[in-house]
Amino acid sequence: MFNKLQGNARGCLIYEPMFIVPYSLYLTYASIYMLELGITETEIGLVTSLGLVLQIFTSLISGYLTDRMGRKRALLIYDLVSWSVATLLWMTAQNVWFFVIAAAFNSFQKVPNTAWYCLLVEGTHPKDRAYIFSTLQFISVASGLLAPLGGLLVERYTLISAERMMYGLAFVSMTAMFICRHFATYETEIGIRKMKEHASFQWKALLQEYISVLRAIVANKALLLVFGIYVLYQFQLTMRNTYLSIYLVQSLQFDAVWIAWLPAVTSVATLLLLFFYIPRLNRDRMNTYMLVGLFICTAAYIIQIVTPPGAVMPILFSTVFTAAGSIIVYPNLEAAVQNAIDDDKRASIFSILSVLILIFISPAGLIGGWTYSIDPRLPFILIIAAFIWSAVLMLLYIQQTGKSANMENTRKEG
Repeated sequence: MFNKLQGNARGCLIYEPMFIVPYSLYLTYASIYMLELGITETEIGLVTSLGLVLQIFTSLISGYLTDRMGRKRALLIYDLVSWSVATLLWMTAQNVWFFVIAAAFNSFQKVPNTAWYCLLVEGTHPKDRAYIFSTLQFISVASGLLAPLGGLLVERYTLISAERMMYGLAFVSMTAMFICRHFATYETEIGIRKMKEHASFQWKALLQEYISVLRAIVANKALLLVFGIYVLYQFQLTMRNTYLSIYLVQSLQFDAVWIAWLPAVTSVATLLLLFFYIPRLNRDRMNTYMLVGLFICTAAYIIQIVTPPGAVMPILFSTVFTAAGSIIVYPNLEAAVQNAIDDDKRASIFSILSVLILIFISPAGLIGGWTYSIDPRLPFILIIAAFIWSAVLMLLYIQQTGKSANMENTRKEG
C-alpha cells in the first residue's frame, strides 16, 4: 500500500507514527488519569463537550485559514498550537481547569485537520485514496502494538506519574513530527491558487460561501447519506474514547495495567485482517462490506454490555469484533467522503462537514456522563443505536448509488 503513495500523501504518512504512537499510549489512560486527579465522570463529560463546542467555531474558520495561509503553513502553526501546547497542559494538570484550558487550545485542531486532509488527497487519483486511508489505518493499528508499554509504565510508576510521562513523550514526538513533515511536503496547486484568491477575512462572505456549500450538500442525497454515516461514526468514537477505559476499570473491575493490552489485541486482529482478508475483497462491493462491518461493530458492543465483571474472554471477543468491523468501515468511509467532495471546494466543504459533525457530537460528553451516572452500560447502548442507524443509512446509500449508476449507464447507452 505504501508503495502506491506519492507526493504529499507519502510525506504526510511517513511521519504519522510519531503522532499516533504517543497518542495511542496516553489515550488509553486519559479518562482514568482525570478521575485519579479528582475530576468526576460528569466533569469529564463537560470538558469533552466544551472542547467539541469550541471546535465548532474553529471548524467554521478552518476552511478559510487553510485557503488563506496555505495548507502547509496552516498545518504547522495550528498543530503546534492545538497539540504541542495541549500536551504540555495535560502533562502538568492539577485540577479540572487545566483540562478546560487544554480543551480550548486543542479545539484549534480542526484547522490542521482540514489542511492535512487537503494535503493528503489533493493531487491523488480518487481510486487511490482508499489506499491512503488503508495505509493510515495500518499505521494506527501497528502503533497500537506498543500500547502495553503504557501499562508497564503504570505498573512501575503509578498511573498519574506514568500518564505525565506519556504526555511529555507526546509533546516531544509530536512537535518533532510537525517540523519534519513540514519539510517533507509541498504546497498543492489548488492551495497556491486559493492563497492568491483570498484577501482579508470577512464573516459575511465566509457565511455566504458556507450557505452555498451547505445547499449543495443538502441537494445531493448520496452525499448527505454518507455524511450522516460519518457523523454517527464520529459520535460513537467520541463516546467510546471517553468512557470505555472507565467502564472496564470501574464496572467490569479490570486492573488498569491490564486494559493497556486491549489496543494490542486490536492491532494484532486488524493486522491479520489487513494481510490475509482485506486484499481479497472486491473493491466494487465495498459498500456492501461496509454494511457488514457496521453489523460486526454492533455485535461487538452487544457482547460488551452483557459481559459480567471480570470475564476476560467476552471482552477479548468484543475487542476483536470491533477491530474487524472498523478495518472494513473506516478506510472506505473516509474514501467515500473524500471522493464525494469536489477538489476545488475541498477546504470549505470539509470545514462545513466538521461543523455538522460537531453540532451532532458535541453533546456526546454530556450525554455520556449523564447516562453513565444512571447506568454505566447506557453510553454503549447509545453506541449500538448509532451503528444500527448507520446501517439503515448505508442501505439507503447503496440504493441511491445503485440508482445513480443505472441512470449513468442508461445515459451512456442512449
